[in-house]
Amino acid sequence: MLKRPEPLTGAVSEDGIEPTDAIGPGRYGRLAGPLSLLGLPIYVWQGIGMRRRSLRLSPPPGPVEGRFDGQEPEIRVLVIGDSSVQAVGANRQEEGLAFQIGRSLTEKSGRAVRWRAAGFNSATVPQLTLRVLPHLEPRDFTHIVVSAGINDAKNWHGARRFKRDFGELIYALRARFPGAQLFWNPIFNLRLVPGLPPQLATVLDMRAELLTRRARQLCRERGMNALPELRAVEARGFSRDGFHAGAAGYEALGSHLADHMLAGDETISDRTAEI
Repeated sequence: MLKRPEPLTGAVSEDGIEPTDAIGPGRYGRLAGPLSLLGLPIYVWQGIGMRRRSLRLSPPPGPVEGRFDGQEPEIRVLVIGDSSVQAVGANRQEEGLAFQIGRSLTEKSGRAVRWRAAGFNSATVPQLTLRVLPHLEPRDFTHIVVSAGINDAKNWHGARRFKRDFGELIYALRARFPGAQLFWNPIFNLRLVPGLPPQLATVLDMRAELLTRRARQLCRERGMNALPELRAVEARGFSRDGFHAGAAGYEALGSHLADHMLAGDETISDRTAEI
C-alpha cells in the first residue's frame, strides 16, 4: 500500500532532536486553535459515532520489563505513557513500544539495555503524574521516554491546561529520577490514522498540534528532549482497530525513537565508537 503524504513538522536539528531556538510552524500555523473550534460539531457528532462503533482492544499478555544483553554499562530505560506503552494493538507485550525501544537501543549501540514499561489505556498526562509515577518502584533509570498527549487532545484538553499538566509531569520526573535523560515521543499526524473519519481526524490533528506546540516549548525550557515525530506512517502499521499501532507499527516507532535517542546522547555515542 502506498504511503500517504509526509506531514510538515517543526524544525529539527542535525542530530534529530528538537533545537533549543525553534519550535517550527507545524501544519496549521497559529490557526490550529480557532480552526479546531469551528470543527467542534464534527468532533461531537463523529466522535460519538466512533465511540459506539470502535473495536475495544485489551492490553496483551507478557512481561512489562526485561533485559537485552550487551556491553556494559547498562542502559536502563523507562517508557511511561498511554496505550502505546501498554502495547495495545499487539499480540504480546514483546511486540510493544517499550520492548522495541529496548531491542533497538541494544542493536544500534551494542550496549546492554534493561527496559520497563508503565503504560495504561486512555491515560492522560495528569493521570501519569498523579496515578502512575508515584507508584513506580525507585530505580536509577538512565533514560525515560514519555509517550503521551494523544488522549489529552482526544479529550479536548485546552492548551493552557495541557501546558500546566505537561510541565508538572516534567517536574515530577525530574524530582523522582534526577539522573535520567528525558525524552518525549510527540503526537504524530492524526490524519494518517486509517480508523478515523477524515473530518474527525483533521479536527483532532488540529487539537494535537495545539498541544504539541506547548509541549515542545516546555521541553525546550525544562530540559526534556522532544523527539521528531514519525513520518513514515503506513496503514499496515496499525492494528485491526485502525487506531492503535500493531506489531509492525511499534517496531518502526521503536527503531525511530532509538535512532534519535542515540543521536542526542553523547554518553552512548562515545562508548559505541569504542566497541
